[in-house]
Amino acid sequence: MSDSARKDTAEQAEFRQHCRDWLKDNHPGEPPVRLPLSPLEIMSQEQLSYLQAWQKAAYDAGLVGCDYPVEVGGAGRDDCQRVANEEMIRARTPFMPNVIGLGMAAPTVFYHGQDELKQRLLPRLFSGEDIWCQGFSEPGAGSDLASVQTFAEKKGDKWVINGHKVWTSLAHFAEWMILLLRTDKSHKYDGLSYFVVPIRSALGKGVTVRPLIKITGETGFNEVIFEDLEVDDSFRLDELGRGWQVAMTTLAHERGAGEKVTPRSGGLKSKTTHATNASNLIELAKSSTRNGGSAADDPLVRDGIMRQMIRETALAANQRRARVPALQDHPGRLPLQNKLLSSEIAQETGALALEIAGARASLYLGDDNAPAGGQWPMAYMNSYGMTIAAGTSEVQRNILGERVLGMPKSK
Repeated sequence: MSDSARKDTAEQAEFRQHCRDWLKDNHPGEPPVRLPLSPLEIMSQEQLSYLQAWQKAAYDAGLVGCDYPVEVGGAGRDDCQRVANEEMIRARTPFMPNVIGLGMAAPTVFYHGQDELKQRLLPRLFSGEDIWCQGFSEPGAGSDLASVQTFAEKKGDKWVINGHKVWTSLAHFAEWMILLLRTDKSHKYDGLSYFVVPIRSALGKGVTVRPLIKITGETGFNEVIFEDLEVDDSFRLDELGRGWQVAMTTLAHERGAGEKVTPRSGGLKSKTTHATNASNLIELAKSSTRNGGSAADDPLVRDGIMRQMIRETALAANQRRARVPALQDHPGRLPLQNKLLSSEIAQETGALALEIAGARASLYLGDDNAPAGGQWPMAYMNSYGMTIAAGTSEVQRNILGERVLGMPKSK
C-alpha cells in the first residue's frame, strides 16, 4: 500500500480504488501521433483531438474537477483531485491538454466569477471541450505584469478591447482567454480589471492570433491582437479595478498552490514520448560513449545524475509537505519554492543530458540516430520557457526574499 493510500479517508480510499479500476480498464495506450513534452507544445489538431478525447473520458469517469461543486460541473468530493492525480501518475496516463484552463482559469472563474458564468463555462472546461489560454504578458509588460496596456473602454453595456498579448500558449486552439487588461489609465494597480473573453468565435472579427515559432521548431506560443473587440460586461470577473487581486489567484495556482483542484498526470512513456526526469539519464549514459568507454562508467557523469535524482526526490517530498497545513510556516512559500526549483531542476537535467550525449546531442527529432528520439535537446530548449512562465526565477527569488525572509526590496 502506498504512503498516500494509508492516509486516505474512507471516501478517498473508495475513490482511489475507483480510479485504479477505471484506469486499468480505460488506459488510452499507445498514442497514434507523437505527443509533445507538455500540453503547452501541442501543435497539430491530431495531437489535440487525441488528448481532448482522453480528458473527456477522464472527466466523464469523475477524475477531473473532483473537488468542485456539482452545480458547476464538478464531482463535489473532498480533497479527491489529489487522489486522482496520484493514480494518473501511477498509471502513466497522457497529460490533460487543457492545462491552462484546469490550472489557472477554473479556480479564477470559480472564486471570482458570477454563478451564471461558472455554470456556463466550467463544465466544458473540465471536459476539455473548450480549450483556454492566458492573456497576461505583453511586448512591454512581462515580469512587470502590472504595466499591461491592453485597454478596455466602456461603451454602453459593452467593453471595447484594444491591445496586444504575447507568449500566449495554446491561443491557436483556444475557445476562451483569461485576460488581464487596463480599464483606468490613471492608476497602475487599481486601473486593472479581469475578463474572460471568447476568442475563437471572434477570429477575424476583432481578434487575430499569430503563431510564434520557437527555437524547437514548435508553435506553442502565439501573439494575440485585439482590435475593437466588443465583449459584454457579464464576462468581467469580480469588481472593476480589482484585476490585480484576481490575477493573484491565477498566479497562485499557476505557481503550484492549486494542486487540490488541478489534474496532473505522469505522462505516457512509449515509443512516441520520452520522460525527461533524471532517472532516464541512466539509460542515456549507458548508450553514450566517454573516453573510449561508456559514459555510465564516468564518475563525474554518475555524480551528476545522482545529484539530479536527489534534487527531484527532495522536490517531491517538499510537494507532499505542501499538502499538510500544519507544516506551513509561511503562506505561499512552498508553492513558490517548488515552482522555482522544479523549473530550474528540469533545465539542469536537460543540460546534463546534452553533456552526456556529447556530439549526438546535436541530433534532433526525426533523426534515427538521435538519443531518445531527439527528446532531450527539445526538453532543454523548452525548459527556458518554464523558468520564465508565471514569473521568472529572478522574480520568484525576489518574492521569497522580500515576503518570506523579510529582506528589503531590491532597487
